[in-house]
Amino acid sequence: MKQIIQDIKNGNTLLEEIPVPLVKKGHVLIKTHRSLVSLGTEKMLVEFGKSNLIAKARQQPEKVKQVLDKIKTEGLLPTLQAVFNKLDEPLPLGYCNAGEVIAVGPDVVGLSIGDRVASNGGHAEIVCVPRNLVVKIPDNVSYEEATFTVIGAIGLQGIRLADPSIGETVVVIGLGLIGLITGELLLANGCNVIGFDFDSKKVAIANEKGIQAYEASGSDVVRIVESLTENIGADAVIITASTKSNDVISQAAQMSRKKGRIILVGVIGLDIQRADFFKKELSFQVSCSYGPGRYDDDYEQRGIDYPVGYVRWTENRNFQTILNAISKGQLKVTPLITERVALQDYLSIYNNLGGSSIASILEYPVADIKMEVTVQVKPVSNKPSKGVIGIIGSGNFTKMTLLPALKNSGAHYKYISSAGGLTAKSLANKYGFEFSTTDYQQILLDDEVDLVIITTRHDLHAKMTTEVLRAGKHVFVEKPLALNKEELSSIINSYHEMNDSVSLNVGFNRRFAPVSRKAKELVSKSVSPMNIIATMNAGFIPADVWVHNMKIGGGRIIGEACHFIDLMIYLTGALVTEVHMSSLGVHYEDNTDNAIITLKFSDGSQGVINYFSNGSKAYAKERVEIYQDNRTLLIDNFKSLTGFGFKGFNRLRTSLDKGHSYQFQQLIEAVKKGTGQLIPIKELENSSSASFAAIESLQTKTRVFI
Repeated sequence: MKQIIQDIKNGNTLLEEIPVPLVKKGHVLIKTHRSLVSLGTEKMLVEFGKSNLIAKARQQPEKVKQVLDKIKTEGLLPTLQAVFNKLDEPLPLGYCNAGEVIAVGPDVVGLSIGDRVASNGGHAEIVCVPRNLVVKIPDNVSYEEATFTVIGAIGLQGIRLADPSIGETVVVIGLGLIGLITGELLLANGCNVIGFDFDSKKVAIANEKGIQAYEASGSDVVRIVESLTENIGADAVIITASTKSNDVISQAAQMSRKKGRIILVGVIGLDIQRADFFKKELSFQVSCSYGPGRYDDDYEQRGIDYPVGYVRWTENRNFQTILNAISKGQLKVTPLITERVALQDYLSIYNNLGGSSIASILEYPVADIKMEVTVQVKPVSNKPSKGVIGIIGSGNFTKMTLLPALKNSGAHYKYISSAGGLTAKSLANKYGFEFSTTDYQQILLDDEVDLVIITTRHDLHAKMTTEVLRAGKHVFVEKPLALNKEELSSIINSYHEMNDSVSLNVGFNRRFAPVSRKAKELVSKSVSPMNIIATMNAGFIPADVWVHNMKIGGGRIIGEACHFIDLMIYLTGALVTEVHMSSLGVHYEDNTDNAIITLKFSDGSQGVINYFSNGSKAYAKERVEIYQDNRTLLIDNFKSLTGFGFKGFNRLRTSLDKGHSYQFQQLIEAVKKGTGQLIPIKELENSSSASFAAIESLQTKTRVFI
């Protein structure tokens, strides 16, 4: 199928051939008939993509600060590589889609195959959209009209926040597509509507709809509002304009009555003058997109609706309201259409986003869509007998870490997959994979693939690892291996069922770092137990990020602190036998990311893992201290190893190297030799068990024995 994307790095807008997404739980698959190009939003994205690096930096000063902090802690070269990899991400365009349901995922109610629906799907022939972002189209509303549903909901949410009553005067500043829809909805609500814009054509359309509209250029907009309201001022002002100027917010305040309401829907300069708001006691609020539920994963991705008795208007119910207004003739959107363009001629729109168009409609060839879940990206070449890989997952780890580390490993790239198809196709193009797919089962069924690498979200690791093992293939899974004892038991049983014919490896890369290997060499010369202190200055991650969800991410102790459990197992050469964990604060949760873990090992060694998220980014991220036989080793952020009390060893310096490249070189080499097991299975099982024991210890406030 085809999808329109924006190349952020060079600014090109492309029509890409990508695999068709598979329908997911709580989602529906939609064959697109029409989509609407949001000229304001998409123009902003396209212009950002076409700007140079300096201009991009100026538009995102907060990102520049993050880059500078990263340079301080990780060095210039790794930071630049991360920045350029980020810029390589393709950006899917569009969010106003109308089409026909062709598949319904589990747990979806109220929708069936064949239903005509509107959604926030992008400009793609097939889209997979969560249930709460999909709404049925009334019989008397065309696909073309239905494409206005989502963008109409943006204007409607601004109106709901303004809360106008019949007879009130509302000013709409900015008469683009959202502004015109907002004005017409306000008229239907019984309001007196005044509008301003710099474009005379948009002003003319507004006047035709019954809005008292004026050109802003050369006009005293404040005086106009005062004259039309008998010097009372506007009851509410809704700003749907896009400008960097601070004049708009100042004018909005000046034209408002005492205790008036100002709602921002667009994007403007916000250098607010206190005096403008103080005397009139004005209220100012920013409207969030389509309405309540927006950016809430529980609502959008997991389908948990808000009770109508408590949240009357969600984004889905706003969608329904817009379609009902179109159906009843209260909102007339067809006159707003400037052009209708076939999908393959998309550039006639995107090359002219600065023109006078209001609404551009893309028309799709619904009878001629390639419904392929696997797309060939490059010609198939002669393959080696071993070392042929398929990758399941195309997220940040794959893009930023895995693929750069695999570069000189000798692996033969055959498949890469992602649920949506776009990210996998982009990485396949960049790194030379033969196939991109949305169905990872295709990888398991291919006899030529002997190694499967899993980098999906944590809750999928155990299921996929078990499937790969039972398919008779070597598997490498990014940590964690599993999220609980039951998942771990299933994996270990599946591994043993294969009678050592395949290998199981986990992304515990720290033990493969140059400084770790040198430390192991130095401490192995003694049989004495050791004390190890590892500190992870992990950094803050917002509470709503999926990694904190114990069912999806497992929390940061299971998901990340396991790195240092494995490293200590490697350094001591012994298994963990006892675990205790305490958390910062008086009231804490299982998903804490401020914890101290103490470990006891079978050889008598002791370990302490300080996993903290409340430290400074300016401080080193990872530090390991090893004490043994009156000697000390210090690993500083995996850039240096310093020895104290060692004869013949003082210091080893490297660039930042956490062992990823060496790990994958060893893995591919082992797979080609027909072995593949880099870390003993007992150690993999023990490190996972120790991470589960840490959570159990926190819950029971006791030491847990393994």
